[in-house]
Amino acid sequence: MDLGLKDRVYVITGATRGLGNAAARELIADGAKVLITGRDEKTVAEAASALGPDASGIAADNGDPAVAGRLIDAARERFGRFDGVLISVGGPAPGFAADNTDEQWESAFESVFLGAVRLARAAAAELGEGGVIGFVLSASVHEPIPGLTISNGLRPGLAGFAKSLADELGPRGIRVVGLLPARIDTDRVRELDGLSADPEATRAANESRIPLRRYGTPEEFGHTAAFLLSPAASYLTGVMLPVDGGARRGF
Repeated sequence: MDLGLKDRVYVITGATRGLGNAAARELIADGAKVLITGRDEKTVAEAASALGPDASGIAADNGDPAVAGRLIDAARERFGRFDGVLISVGGPAPGFAADNTDEQWESAFESVFLGAVRLARAAAAELGEGGVIGFVLSASVHEPIPGLTISNGLRPGLAGFAKSLADELGPRGIRVVGLLPARIDTDRVRELDGLSADPEATRAANESRIPLRRYGTPEEFGHTAAFLLSPAASYLTGVMLPVDGGARRGF
């Protein structure tokens, strides 16, 4: 199936590893070009080099108010156009309500929430018909995840913002979509499993609750992201798509 991605240009934040990187790889494999970001300049350069000539990288912090416009300008300067953005950031600090400090909440709000809102608004102002804004959120949008209180607080709010934005931008032919990963086998998920006394038992218990009985792979997430961002998904907007092997029981 031709996704219609050839020569389209996307900005992908938080893409030096994990889910953002997986999405970048699949977009490039289907003919797109990507501008990736991460906080560390050396890591960004290495990740962009590994992705090949259809990738470029910029060190950027989503919490910086000046970043949004700079990324869009850089994509146009490097590749000549701008077709969409996938907003992905590293998960906020784990912890329970009594554990997380005000400083952790404030830092996460700036990078996870407000940074995403700023980039989405900047993209909305620059995109034309056929453009797309994607958010990498979390299964916590629908159901809180124990030990991830900050994420539980912020991700549902971003999903609500994305749904509102879809309504506002739909008449202009711009789509807004969200991906809700659960147990995808990334460094982040392995780190969270590792917080338990027995990480292997924790993983086995989690897998037993997933209908497919396994964690997803980053490649599987990347395939889904590439499709949602592509013209092949042109009639999908406002959707929050679980990528979870069937773990969500609701419709």
